Amino acid sequence: MPLLEAFGLLVDPSGGSIAPADLTIDDPTAGRVAGSAGVAAFLAERADWLAAHGAAITPVATTVGERRRVGEYEVDLTVDGRRLTLPVAVMVEPRPLGEPTAVRIYHSQWPLLARHRLRPPLLAADPTASESDIVGTYQAALAAGDTERIVATFEPDGCFREPAGPRYRVCGTSDLRAFFARFFSAGGGIVLEHCTVTEDGVRTVLEFNAVRWGGVDLSPQAGIAVYERGATGRIAHARIYDDVEGPVE
Repeated sequence: MPLLEAFGLLVDPSGGSIAPADLTIDDPTAGRVAGSAGVAAFLAERADWLAAHGAAITPVATTVGERRRVGEYEVDLTVDGRRLTLPVAVMVEPRPLGEPTAVRIYHSQWPLLARHRLRPPLLAADPTASESDIVGTYQAALAAGDTERIVATFEPDGCFREPAGPRYRVCGTSDLRAFFARFFSAGGGIVLEHCTVTEDGVRTVLEFNAVRWGGVDLSPQAGIAVYERGATGRIAHARIYDDVEGPVE
């Protein structure tokens, strides 16, 4: 399977290959792909697309939880004569025996299309999904639109990377304070429905549906966020993978 091999993401715990019939894939462009023929065609088409655009894939991090495995990558591509970096997250969730393994791919369309593209929810909200320690504090501050509280969850040199790529990275207490103050200037915080939480002690990965930004109700949209702890246990890196278009850009 060229796509998953290119991402370096092992989807079979035994180390063997998984047949296309044993996968379902949710992709930002192709949508839901299932069935042996459909998955095989998608994987082949995506491998050809990556090759045609001169893709170079750099692993960023892998988070392995009890139920899921999450790979993060930076994919360098040439699109319309422009060399760009597309951050991609791939969530792999094995299902009970006899059910296909779920692969959910997340990335923004902004680097590719120079516009956002609404992506409906992939998962239902789970009221039991909650994040431990500092990431839970971050989420509470995000929903409340509390600039000082959310900045305090970061290491002094901590960074927030937007979905559009590494050019849109904000680092350090002063810049983070200005960044979140602007984000919350629309009348409040950003409300996420929490769907799954995957943790490995260093990183917390949240799959979510974004439903409200400040005073604006959003069309619910799927996304994923990774929060990586630093030396003091606070957030060193927050990396977001979604295509949410809110009242503040």
